[in-house]
Amino acid sequence: MTLKEAEKRLERLRASVEHHTLQYYGLDESEISDAEFDALFQELQNLEEKFPALRRPDSPTQRVGGAVQERFRKVTHPMPMLSLGNAFSADDLTAWQTRFGKLLPADTAVQFVAEPKIDGLTVVLHYENGKFSLGATRGNGRVGEDITDNLRTVRELPLRLHGSQVPARLVVRGEVYMGIDDFAQFNQRQKELGEKVYANPRNFAAGSLRQLDSSITAARPLRLWAYQIVLAEGISIDSQSGALEALRAFGFPVSDENQVLASIEAVAQHCETFGETRKNLPFETDGLVVKLDSFSVQERLGAVGNAPRWAIAFKYPSQEVVTELLGIGVNVGRTGVLKPWAELKPCEIGGVTVSSATLHNEDYIRDRDIRVGDRVAVKRAGEVIPQVLRALPELRDAELPTFHLPKICPACGERAIRVEDEVDVYCVNAGCPAQLVRLVEYFVSRTAMDIEGFGIRQAQLLTANGLLADVGDIYSLQASDLESLEGYKERRVSNLLAAIATSREQPLERLVTALGIRGIGRVVAQTLVENFPSIDALLVTDIESLEAVDGIGPILAHNLVDWFGTTHNRAVLEKLRSAGVALAATPALATSEALDGSTFVITGTLPTMSREQAAALIREHGGKVTAAVSGSTSYLVAGESAGSKLAKAEKLEIPILDEEGLRKLLS
Repeated sequence: MTLKEAEKRLERLRASVEHHTLQYYGLDESEISDAEFDALFQELQNLEEKFPALRRPDSPTQRVGGAVQERFRKVTHPMPMLSLGNAFSADDLTAWQTRFGKLLPADTAVQFVAEPKIDGLTVVLHYENGKFSLGATRGNGRVGEDITDNLRTVRELPLRLHGSQVPARLVVRGEVYMGIDDFAQFNQRQKELGEKVYANPRNFAAGSLRQLDSSITAARPLRLWAYQIVLAEGISIDSQSGALEALRAFGFPVSDENQVLASIEAVAQHCETFGETRKNLPFETDGLVVKLDSFSVQERLGAVGNAPRWAIAFKYPSQEVVTELLGIGVNVGRTGVLKPWAELKPCEIGGVTVSSATLHNEDYIRDRDIRVGDRVAVKRAGEVIPQVLRALPELRDAELPTFHLPKICPACGERAIRVEDEVDVYCVNAGCPAQLVRLVEYFVSRTAMDIEGFGIRQAQLLTANGLLADVGDIYSLQASDLESLEGYKERRVSNLLAAIATSREQPLERLVTALGIRGIGRVVAQTLVENFPSIDALLVTDIESLEAVDGIGPILAHNLVDWFGTTHNRAVLEKLRSAGVALAATPALATSEALDGSTFVITGTLPTMSREQAAALIREHGGKVTAAVSGSTSYLVAGESAGSKLAKAEKLEIPILDEEGLRKLLS
């Protein structure tokens, strides 16, 4: 097949895949079988791999994600993304109409559009000449974060607009969310795999869109509703109802629950009816957004403060009940925080039986004078998480004792401390059994010691079998310990032990990060190592010396001194020392200008170095490392499974090095 023939075939394949994607995800219809769709998609993928120069960013194949970003750049919205005032009753709706009515001519006829208030993450979508070019979060309403790569993975989002009247520029506001069933199924799979289970669809959807690795986003069942045209060049639309129809025609999913209503009485009636209807919807919603339909009326009314006068959110009050507080328990969280929780006399809230609820922290309990034996008001926060709102002291029959969090960790018996200016009390023992599994998971993670093949499932299995009492025991594991475990054959055992052995040489800042000291992440760890280049130096430092370091405040200084002063934690460090883990920073290599002016891209898996290590080596010798291959790339460093970057480098005739070639270049 020639390049020209391939180009024509790719156009037809992309158009066909986009059409059937819209039918399936946008219209809940299917014209072809799943097998036929898979065959079309596979042919498109194969052809793009054969002709990488013809691959386009708006191709359906780019929904799989994979680009890893260091951070999200800021995006200024073309106009402010306003928030809404609230209404909770028919009287509130009438009062709203009275307010805006005073600003309109007496004979102004109005009608309303009522739309479900989706519980997800607001996004702002930009299209240039019909192609998706930029996607951002709402942020503070004026400036958001660029999450374009992640949004490309949402299958309902059109990468190219449909229809004959496509505007030259279009900006759309929508909501990315997760369906209730999709969320439940995803959590069930996570549970079966022994992975993390998430609390609620809204937070999970928001967190999914803010992943630095877009392939993680692609693996999650996110969905989209579009509901507002922010900007459209070259077309004329005069109403919200017309905008919703235009969005549907362009290929956006638009809610079937949207209603056009002729009067505020009809709006109030719909709000009452929808209060029952919403319980059966496949997504979470806590109300309706009511808008004046006419754009000319909207423009005339404008906004007051940060809210438009022409729209309001009708919200359903969270249901509250009164029940008895039978007791207050204390759980120890992943980071050692002691969290109080309420043991309640079982009660029903919104059709769900509730017997426990969150109490947040000791200050929350004290400020509301909540005591065991009280009658308390309870609600489901966001209609998901039960929480105690307040006590009803007027119903007390006798004097009840006040509650205090323990000064000893209930899980391990070590000290529980509260740092000045913080609300939480936490256990300082790194070997606390309540923290151990999560601490092990964090210790071995990519951002810490980066032990390949070691995750939450391995942490659970090894701790449950008594092989890990703390993170120091990771380096004492023997083949005989692992071979008796289910699923651990010879090759898997040797791979895991090899990965553990390799991690002994990780830079000191990774170890400091991995220890899980409260508030100490990668950036702070790097700062610490620059000023205290060994664990021994950190063991003997004091609060004043730490506070003298730029970026280390009094809270972090106290956290560090408390952690390194704990007997158990010192014992863990001695285990690591005995196991040969590097406890001191490697002296910086003498920098050179050997690679000055050269730009490198690194791809694939190198034999003895991580890509991060290779990048550090290049920078130490004056070179620059970028993420994408382009005409300005001097060298591509390629390991196994190099993929499309290798193909592009070959096409551009860029010199390609393996790890050995890079080392030779340096020497």
